[in-house]
Amino acid sequence: MDWNDTPAQAAFRDEVRAFVAERLPKRYQRDAEGFPSRNDWLEDRKSGDPERQAADAEWSAALRDKGWLAPHWPKEYGGAGMGPSEQFVFNMEMTEAEVPTAKAAPQVPGLALLGPTLMIHGTEEQKQQHIPKILSGEVFWAQGYSEPGAGSDLASLSTRATRDGDDYVVNGQKIWTSGAQFADWIFALVRTDPDAPKHRGISFLMMDATTPGITVRPLISMADEHHLNETFFDNVRVPVANRIGEENRGWYVGMTLLDFERSNITAAVAARRDIRRLIERATNAEASKSRLASLPSLRDQVADRYIESEVMFNFSLRIISIQERGMVPNYEASVSKLFGSELSQRVALTGTKVFGLYSNVWEPDSPHAAIRSMPLHNMVNRIPATIAAGSSEIQRSIIATRGLGLPRG
Repeated sequence: MDWNDTPAQAAFRDEVRAFVAERLPKRYQRDAEGFPSRNDWLEDRKSGDPERQAADAEWSAALRDKGWLAPHWPKEYGGAGMGPSEQFVFNMEMTEAEVPTAKAAPQVPGLALLGPTLMIHGTEEQKQQHIPKILSGEVFWAQGYSEPGAGSDLASLSTRATRDGDDYVVNGQKIWTSGAQFADWIFALVRTDPDAPKHRGISFLMMDATTPGITVRPLISMADEHHLNETFFDNVRVPVANRIGEENRGWYVGMTLLDFERSNITAAVAARRDIRRLIERATNAEASKSRLASLPSLRDQVADRYIESEVMFNFSLRIISIQERGMVPNYEASVSKLFGSELSQRVALTGTKVFGLYSNVWEPDSPHAAIRSMPLHNMVNRIPATIAAGSSEIQRSIIATRGLGLPRG
């Protein structure tokens, strides 16, 4: 494996760095101590604050001018047409710089999921109506997939859509609906044939979030943050024209993706960055709060996390090298996801141990907080990391059956 950039990759890396230096609005820049902005770029648009909305508009326009708001989209739809290698470099540099990108909710469902699905399965009318508004950010989308009884086993979903003339009448519930409190539209998988095998009889619908009968209720996380929701559908009428693809073929439509970058490089960079920041703060600016000097066992743990972050980085390089050869990573992506999600939890936990009781301080601005409470906030926020986007149990099953060839059962 060659760890070095090709000349083209090196030039593109320089281009991304120069772009961030020149175009990133002050609101989203690091402060004097090198800490990232804690502002949520994608919430700024809905904030009602003219200053926040202006910063959002400036950064969105900068990314859109380069096609980098949707780097994986084809150029004819306003994206950058990036292949795996370019996406790898782009995501790596944007994560290292800690700048906001559209990989964060609530922009992800529209850009990463619905847009590519429409490009392949949508009618011309659907494409013209929705794709420009997804790219401009005029319309936010939420994803209605998971249900209380259908998470990892998504094909067991039970939300019903019954045909009534030119409409479907939708009844049921979705859960973990990221960003639904901001959403203008929702796309959902619904069951249109309850008698068909579970992977069949499912259709893909788009719904205006203001349609009567749609109710969004917040799910407040243990970090006291509102990102997730539960969404209820009570006799919601959805035009048949809002179905993408054929009736009862929604499962196959919903699995469509054009995001070729599966290397998980953002997780690798974030782990490496968090470890570097931990070491720097614990040995310099916040050494008086640190227990590293007095506990060799903690130094060993920090060293372990550093080594693990390098292992994670090499998992990412392995996947991108597979994609560069025109192959599709399978169990390799599961290995990366499993290792990366568990590593993010270990890094956060190690950070809290390094600063001991100081890590109990929740308020970032407290003089007693360690690294502005980042280790504590990260530890709480990353608890779902081993559940979201495919639980660790699912990833281990994939690795066992597809990677090791073990039998199911």
